[in-house]
Order: sequence, then structure tokens, then C-alpha cells
Amino acid sequence: MSSTELPSVPPANVLPRVAPVRAGEGERLRTVALPGITLSVRSRPPVREGLPPALFVHGLGGSSQNWSALMAELDGVVDGEAPDLPGFGDSPPPDDGNYSVSAHARAVIRLLDASGRGPVHLFGNSLGGAVSTRVAALRPDLVRTLTLVSPALPELRVQRTAVPTGLLAVPGVAALFTRLTRAWTAEQRVRSVMALCYGDPGRVTPEGFRNAVQEMERRLRLPYFWDAMARSARGLVDAYTLGGQHGLWRQAERVLAPTLLVYGGRDRLVGFRMAQRAARAFRDSRLVTLPDAGHVAMMEYPETVATAFRELLVETGELDAVKARRTETAGGPGGPGRSGAAAAPDAGAGKGTGGDADANVTTGTATDVNTGRGTDVDTGTGTGTGTAARTDADTDTDTDTGTDTDTSAGG
Repeated sequence: MSSTELPSVPPANVLPRVAPVRAGEGERLRTVALPGITLSVRSRPPVREGLPPALFVHGLGGSSQNWSALMAELDGVVDGEAPDLPGFGDSPPPDDGNYSVSAHARAVIRLLDASGRGPVHLFGNSLGGAVSTRVAALRPDLVRTLTLVSPALPELRVQRTAVPTGLLAVPGVAALFTRLTRAWTAEQRVRSVMALCYGDPGRVTPEGFRNAVQEMERRLRLPYFWDAMARSARGLVDAYTLGGQHGLWRQAERVLAPTLLVYGGRDRLVGFRMAQRAARAFRDSRLVTLPDAGHVAMMEYPETVATAFRELLVETGELDAVKARRTETAGGPGGPGRSGAAAAPDAGAGKGTGGDADANVTTGTATDVNTGRGTDVDTGTGTGTGTAARTDADTDTDTDTGTDTDTSAGG
């Protein structure tokens, strides 16, 4: 099936009824109808008026629930929203069946344009990191700062543990995997994804695991879930092969917004060595490395990521230093050491252990990443954001090609 054909799933208005996604404490969900797509958007009521807007974009196989813990940590700092990308979470498939990186970027741009919330503090993880990079490069008017957690940017030497996810792009491979794992229970699938995405799966609490299993069971009832997974993975691989102005690394160099990069030392999907290249590519970058984190640091160590983001805001003049210390001391809604969402990215969110992580922080175009313990802070660089001409993501050329496949993987 080519990328110009409709997906082999029923239209959104005739899809079977499935239980809605779970809304955590203090969260609310709404549906936003946009041209060609319908998005489910998760948010937290702002603690006060006038907070700057933020948008959180999840990764492959994930959902807006992946950001619940970090959004809670940033109460009082930003007015946060997190969409389910088309075909994920509670959002139905796109009308045109296009799951390319550019298509996901268009969905984010359309949401921001329709809401009038831009410029926002834009966050992205994994696939969402690639999408957010493209949005920031093409529409600098919509992005105030950019925070990327293990962004899925092209790698020449992919880790062996990431190969199965990349094989989703090969027609027939995912279908074979699905047949081989047909007898797997939802619990087995969740444990497999947690082992892949977490630096330490043991950080997930029993409650968080139960919530993740329930979400996995819900998703397995959706006729389009596997299709969305495979096509999005294929779209990401297609984006990796693009060169010139449409290449993701070239677009990273065009990003004007102050950028926070977060990489985990135990990431099995995005190579830790890519942290150095990313820090050089983004012109106004700060690099935070978490030696014990995996692919989803914002779920494993939400307090640490939130602290790094507050420091970014202080450095760029977006947040008063005294106010930042007060917010950090409060530790979010639950106080210091509060529990955060820690479910598998492929299976929703629940409550997990939170806690701070040892981190190495470097600002500017970092060339050395310290993976040892302790904290090393260097804040000696400038932060100008500049301006650029407005460009629409519809001009991008990467496509979604190949046949319909299905699989069970996250990232």
C-alpha cells in the first residue's frame, strides 16, 4: 500500500467503541477537530493565569500520558498541554493515513495555529523529538524554547537493541513478529516494552504497572493501533534517509530557540553517543546527561528534567531565579520526592517512583559527555533566539510507504 492510499482500517466515525484513555489526578481531556485529523489533548488546569504555554509531544508507541509526571512537576511554571498524535492514545487515525514525521509535524502545527497558544515551550521525546525539531525549524514563530528527551535523530550506527524497532519499516517483518507473539499477554508485552525503554524497570510501582497493562489491553482492541505503530516507524526511517534541507540534522542546525537536550546513559533505542552530536548541531543548546536513565527520562526522573527546564528558563530570562527556587523547593503538587508517572511508553501512564537522578549539565555546543555520578554545571554561554521566516511543514517531502504491518514495540 502506498502512502497515497487510505489505511486499511475503518473510518474514524465507524470505529468500534473502546474505553477512553485514563486521565490522571488533576488532568482533563478534550477533543480537538482539525482539518484531516482529530486530536485528543491532555492538560492540567493552570494554577494561575498568565503562565506561559507548553506543548508536550510523545514518541513512537506512546501517548500524552507519557508526559503526565513532568507536567505535574511543572505546575506553576507552564500551562501545559499534551496531544495524542494521530493514531495513538485516544486520537483516531489521520484521514489520509499519512504517519510520516512531516505529517505528525503538521498535526502539531495545526493544533498550535488553531489554539493560538504559540509561541510555546515545546517538548518532544523520541519520535516526538524528531517531530518537535522539524516544527521548531520550520515554524520558529511557534517555539519559545525546545526541550528534547532522547530525540530520534538519524544515527549511522544503530544500537542492536534498536534494530527491531527499525525493522518495522521492512514489509512483512512486523507481521511475522506479531504471529510469533500472538499468545503474549498484555502483561508480557508491557514488561517487554519497559525493559526496552527504562534504564531500571524496577522503578515502576505495582500501581503504575497495572495502569500500563490496562492501557495496553485497551490499545489491543483498536483495529488501527498496529498500523499506526508500523507506519510511524516507517515514516521515521524515511525521515532518516532524507538529505539536504529536509534532513533532520540540517533542520536541527536551523533551530533558533534555546534548546535543552536530555540523554539517558542506559538508553537502548537512541545512542548515548548521539548526545555530543546533538549538542553541536543545535546552535543554542544545553546538554543534561542522566547516567541511570533509559529512553524516557521524563518518566523515570521527572523531577530532574523539571529542574533542568527551570534552569533553562532562568538562563534565558523566562523565569525569575527566586521564583524558580521556590517552585523547585515545593517539588510540584506532591512536595519533594513526590511519585511520578512511570508506565511503559507503549502502555500509558501510572504512578511510579520519581526521585532525583545524578546529572551532568553542560551549556553551549558541548563536546564531552560525562557519564559519571555527580553534578557539573557550566552556565557560561549566551541565549539569543533570533528570528526567521515562517515556513509551513506542508512543504516537507518525506513519505510513508510500504505495506500494512503490525508489531509491539515502543520508543
